[in-house]
Amino acid sequence: MRHLLMIFAVFFLTTSGSFAGDAEVARPDLLLKQVVEGMPNGDQQEIKVLTATIAPGGKTPFNTHRFPVSVYILEGSFTLEMEGLPTRTLKAGEAMVEPPNVKMTGYNKSGSEPMKVVIFYVSDPDSPFLDPVH
Repeated sequence: MRHLLMIFAVFFLTTSGSFAGDAEVARPDLLLKQVVEGMPNGDQQEIKVLTATIAPGGKTPFNTHRFPVSVYILEGSFTLEMEGLPTRTLKAGEAMVEPPNVKMTGYNKSGSEPMKVVIFYVSDPDSPFLDPVH
């Protein structure tokens, strides 16, 4: 079964979705490449893909993550304050990795536009996405 899936994947990638050969082959653009520490290392990992919208003037809870979090900004801009690290502001089309075990909070500092983000999180199975800091 694994071999059949691999053959299908290679066929799909090389035919570019067109049997007539008139369409260009789709190629991904590298947006972010970063070596990270703190990834789960058990026999199984759980992948979560989440979306979030922060209203104008809104913020995230003060929190930590147990594992690195990849963030891609869809709309607006996102300001992230992380304990012991420089503040980062990202705009639509940009991405970053939030480090694990760092206290942080994020803001939408716009007074009129919502901020939308896609979040990619690989963790041990059933781990919470974030741990609130009190």
